[in-house]
Amino acid sequence: MKADSAGLEVLSRRECIDLLASTPIGRIVFTDRALPAVQPVTFCLDGEDIVIRTTVKSRLASATRHAVVAFEADDFDPWTHTGWSVTAVGHARAVSDLAEIVRLSALPLTAWAPQGPDHFITVRAEQISGRRIRR
Repeated sequence: MKADSAGLEVLSRRECIDLLASTPIGRIVFTDRALPAVQPVTFCLDGEDIVIRTTVKSRLASATRHAVVAFEADDFDPWTHTGWSVTAVGHARAVSDLAEIVRLSALPLTAWAPQGPDHFITVRAEQISGRRIRR
């Protein structure tokens, strides 16, 4: 096991992807009107790409077009003091190809607040890192 300077287990890229695939909720970090913004989202993976379903007119949809974003998901147990955190950084892309929209619509992904036409954002996990804490 490789550990960082704080003694946390450093996860491999494959472990990070597997952990991301194990949870449906994460947080996307983006820039909104020149300020950092964090928004919880439901998501799923398409290969190693993070897929988020929102609406065309959402703040997230307008702020993430061709932007570099960060994405984070985690799971912690406060009773056993165990858990993990994975962070990915990459380019966000609004999906506009009809065939891709149809394909992504079949993924097990539901927007929290459906209020209009579906809009898909994908984030390519260009950099990914994770840590696990064990007792």
